[in-house]
Amino acid sequence: MNGKKLQRQYKKHLSSFNTWAPREHAHQWIVYPENMGTHLSIDEVALSQGELYTIVTNKKFKGKQGCLVAIVAGTKAEKVIEHICKIDYKKRACVQEITLDMANSMKLIAKKCFSRAIQITDRFHVQKSALEAMQEIRIKHRWEAMDIENQLIMQAKRENRTEHIYPNSYLMEIP
Repeated sequence: MNGKKLQRQYKKHLSSFNTWAPREHAHQWIVYPENMGTHLSIDEVALSQGELYTIVTNKKFKGKQGCLVAIVAGTKAEKVIEHICKIDYKKRACVQEITLDMANSMKLIAKKCFSRAIQITDRFHVQKSALEAMQEIRIKHRWEAMDIENQLIMQAKRENRTEHIYPNSYLMEIP
């Protein structure tokens, strides 16, 4: 069977796409207020060809059916806030916790749309920041070790010593 033909048949006849109510604006935003919950996540996602979308999901459904609360094209806070605020305030006020990354735009969206929710920075971004800090410390110590090694080599040359100096001998095998 021809895959393109199957795709076309599904879209035009089987899926009810032509009668789907949000079809006119679906390429810009979709909101599912019925999927709201007390614990949400918000993040930006690059889908195809570098297009960025802001996605709000209900953590209760763990990525399965019913988890999508909102998807908005772009990451501009004002635009995302406008579309998420189409959800009734009472439903948004029930959100207790929202997990987000460290982007200021996400913090602003969470503050404006889910004002009563506790903002939690997601584990991935915390771990990434910690690993970057650890790498900076490693690099600093490595440069210090190289400076000490260079100073010892220069001192040995000044004193006309011929023996090899290996300050980090535990790292190298001496022949």
